[in-house]
Amino acid sequence: MHCQPDHKHQVYIWSKNNHSCLICDEPAESADCVCNVCETELPWLMEHCEVCALPLPMEGLTCGQCQKKPPAFKQVIAPWTYGFPVDTLITRFKHQSRWPLGHMLARLLGRHLQHRFDNAELTRPDCLLPVPMARKRLRERGFNQAQMLARWLSERLDLPHNEQVLLRPHETVAQQALDAKTRQRNLLTAFTLAPGAQVQGRHFALVDDVLTTGATAHSLARLLMDAGACQVDVYCLARTPKPGA
Repeated sequence: MHCQPDHKHQVYIWSKNNHSCLICDEPAESADCVCNVCETELPWLMEHCEVCALPLPMEGLTCGQCQKKPPAFKQVIAPWTYGFPVDTLITRFKHQSRWPLGHMLARLLGRHLQHRFDNAELTRPDCLLPVPMARKRLRERGFNQAQMLARWLSERLDLPHNEQVLLRPHETVAQQALDAKTRQRNLLTAFTLAPGAQVQGRHFALVDDVLTTGATAHSLARLLMDAGACQVDVYCLARTPKPGA
């Protein structure tokens, strides 16, 4: 019995065809769909806070906020600052459903993380957890960009991901319009763990697109740490600089 229909036409194999850079539309040298020139000119995050990845003028420093009030997560890993063209690519991915742009950025983030795993700069987590989205926002947008990033990273890094551990049962005001203190108050009861979630003694990495104040990541990390997690890291595409910097 044949399970596949006969097909005599040429089959398109994505990984074996020439690719164009999704930024400049010139030929790309790899399947990551970004040319060497555009990749080099991305706003790579250089000197930054060892904890929250806030851009700083020197290496090996911890920012004043993290010294004064250490967050519940151990470290933030982000390849770029939230500047052109990464900011535009993320916006088009999130708000215009340009999924190939998000996939390209996820592949580059995955390569960045794998390099650090290979060089023993980072410990591989037990599981990737996407930052959950409220139901109303999910209905409006149609997808959770953090969920998609976690799936792509899971495949690239051969790491499990779980979309059911963290829940966001309560609607909250959009974080973008709030200052840091208001964001923290806004998130006090926004998240919860799924009943029966296996957290004790495990190392998790939260996945999101952009880290701004870190309030969301701190709230989720606090929830996991209080439930017995041994470590929580944050993987995101970009870190915003300090306002006015």
